Amino acid sequence: MATTPGPTLFVLFGATGDLARRMVLPAFYTLAIEGLLPDDWILVGNGRGDVSHENFRKHVHDALTEFGPAPGKGPWREFASRLRFAGGGFASADPGSLLDVIAEARSQLGEKAQLVHYLAIPPVAFPGITEALGTHGLAENARVVYEKPFGTSPSSFQSLNRLVHRVLKEEQVYRIDHFLGKEATQNLHVARFANEAFAAMWSRDHIESVQIDVPETLGVEQRAEFYDATGAVLDMLVTHLFQVAAEVAMEPPAGLGSADLQAAREKVIRAFRPLDPAEVVLGQYAGYKQIKGVRRGSRTDTYVAARLWIDNPRWRGVPFLLRTGKKLAESRQVVSLVLKSPKGPLSALPAQSNVLTFDLAGDGAIDLSLLAKRPGVALDLEPGHVQLPLAELPDAEPLPPYVRLIHDVLTGDRALFTRPDGLSATWKTVRPLLDSPPAPASYPQGSWGPAKARKLATWLLGS
Repeated sequence: MATTPGPTLFVLFGATGDLARRMVLPAFYTLAIEGLLPDDWILVGNGRGDVSHENFRKHVHDALTEFGPAPGKGPWREFASRLRFAGGGFASADPGSLLDVIAEARSQLGEKAQLVHYLAIPPVAFPGITEALGTHGLAENARVVYEKPFGTSPSSFQSLNRLVHRVLKEEQVYRIDHFLGKEATQNLHVARFANEAFAAMWSRDHIESVQIDVPETLGVEQRAEFYDATGAVLDMLVTHLFQVAAEVAMEPPAGLGSADLQAAREKVIRAFRPLDPAEVVLGQYAGYKQIKGVRRGSRTDTYVAARLWIDNPRWRGVPFLLRTGKKLAESRQVVSLVLKSPKGPLSALPAQSNVLTFDLAGDGAIDLSLLAKRPGVALDLEPGHVQLPLAELPDAEPLPPYVRLIHDVLTGDRALFTRPDGLSATWKTVRPLLDSPPAPASYPQGSWGPAKARKLATWLLGS
């Protein structure tokens, strides 16, 4: 692990919100349990409410009790003693109590303490907080973490990007996409570049299609208002699925340092062909419109399946099928490289029987399906599977993605964060779909989505 960072002051905007409860606060506590936080630190939560330090500590305790790690484990008393809350919101015109609480924290940590701002707030609030950081002198030498999506349209992305760069230098900005922090996502490039068996077949010559599937059984009841203004395309496609596709498709980088990995991902994203709405299926699960917080007659997509093409020599002609949705048959997070059937003496081989799969869920796993001779006198072929659970590797210390990414912010490693040139290219890729979206087709809850989506590929998860 990297050297322990120096004294650090965290400011968590949206500290009492759903994202902070489910993801960010549990990640901070996991870092404390693993001994990966700085020796000296303070976390200041910020929100509109007038919450005492003690009540905020109780809020964090309740969040950890619900989402883990349970506060009964690990250094809870020491952790809680470093939590503060600054109420009254934070804006250029009115900073609330944040400046006073930060001044008090700096008196304990020292004026040179690293300042890290984490914006666990809706994207619509990013510009106001960013401007206020500059107005109140909290931007200089700070690191600022932006949750996804970074913009909600091509124009809002450009506007936000200009504003951010007026206040911050690019090296201060950490645009988080937690799919890039998953252990198995990182193994997409490690398995490829460390193993000639995989590296040799990683191209259009051997791969028939690439499937990226993130079906979810969950609905949107807990965040219906936010989701109805966003939908599957903005919530998942433009963010997670495009980034994972880039991780699969990038050319070998010069090295595995942060600048090299970022540059390789962004370069291949620029080769993404703009989506053809005729090759996209949108869906909305039955009963969605009856959820409290959903607009009457809403046409928001809760499902998207899109065929993506990459116009470069390695991938030309290989379809990348990206698929995700709510209220589906299973919850999975998998990347599947479907290999072509070999030409040779064995005829009538079953189609799509050779698949390399990276399971991105949990601690991750790599799975290979292949054909083998069934033991016996006849030449009978039988499909088989070989699986490598990554957590079972010797001395494995898997970290949840938010834990890994927040640790990277602490150490200043931007390898697993997105850059504006790549994000600009993703918005160009999705723009035709945003301009002319097909009507979402209804699909039953617990299904695999709209039936017409099955026409986009000859092999699909759940087939």
